[in-house]
Amino acid sequence: MGKLVEGVWHDVWYETKSNDGAFVRADAKFRNWVTPDGAPGSSGKGGFKAEAKRYHLYVSFACPWAHRTLMFRKLKGLEDMISVSVVDPDMLSDGWTLSGDYPGATGDTLYGLRFARDVYTKADPTMTGRVTVPILWDKKTETIVSNESSEIIRMFNSAFDGLTGNTDDYWPEHMRDDIEKVNARIYDTLNNGVYRCGFATSQRAYDDAVSKLFETLDWLEDRLSKKRYLMGDQITEADWRLVATLFRFDLVYHLHFKCNRSRIVDFPNLWAFTRELYQWVAPNGSRIAETVNFDHIVRHYHYSHETINPHRIIPINPVIDWNEPHERGNSKAA
Repeated sequence: MGKLVEGVWHDVWYETKSNDGAFVRADAKFRNWVTPDGAPGSSGKGGFKAEAKRYHLYVSFACPWAHRTLMFRKLKGLEDMISVSVVDPDMLSDGWTLSGDYPGATGDTLYGLRFARDVYTKADPTMTGRVTVPILWDKKTETIVSNESSEIIRMFNSAFDGLTGNTDDYWPEHMRDDIEKVNARIYDTLNNGVYRCGFATSQRAYDDAVSKLFETLDWLEDRLSKKRYLMGDQITEADWRLVATLFRFDLVYHLHFKCNRSRIVDFPNLWAFTRELYQWVAPNGSRIAETVNFDHIVRHYHYSHETINPHRIIPINPVIDWNEPHERGNSKAA
């Protein structure tokens, strides 16, 4: 499953399993917040003021949780403000690796560290536990601000607005309660649900997870037949949290994680929605498609998960036209 190196488990997908073989994801360890003035956020400690070029992201192109942060970095015009290091797609006995030897991977552009675990122990030499991405790093104090993607995207959503002038709001206050309800279902049954299917070790656990997953996909298909986006005419964080999973579904989860009742291309509204967000152009002209690396995605899952694919054979995969027009009944976009 994982490997213990210097007291640190460096394994992003496997978590504890319940007695019935179900997959259980652990909580993130670092939960501080970047705020406009450096005041404490809703958890952790203060001292992390929004400043240009102070922060750095460690990400994997393969990981949907890390992908959220890359998309928000694009959407909010933070590319010149927050630098990035990209891990290799293969996650083997040493966990996330920062060699930079694989096309699209950068290595550690800050310190030249070899493994993501070294970033964690640089922040806290006594650190034990899981090593995951994304990692939001503070160059000024040389520590980890956060490794919780759902909170990092909310920092990106508003903390830097005074510096960038980009006030696009994907978590508007008057919609937050409704967004949270949608997020909760999608996270439990779909974002995390695909892993509950793929890493189940009993038929009962798999059957429970896969039935809930496709119930949610059917619910989303119906919802998007009536609404342009999940919450209506306004795109929100709920859409971007969802689409990170949808980008990976037909190429990886359908086969690799046994989520094979249907593909996303079999859902007309979901497929049009997925293409629209893939083709999205941010206010500064950069494109969401630039955050999507299908080669890393396919390589990582099939090569890294030895318990699921012990011979590490990379499948041929379907040919998908991501730039196909995306009209649907409730959409004027093409």
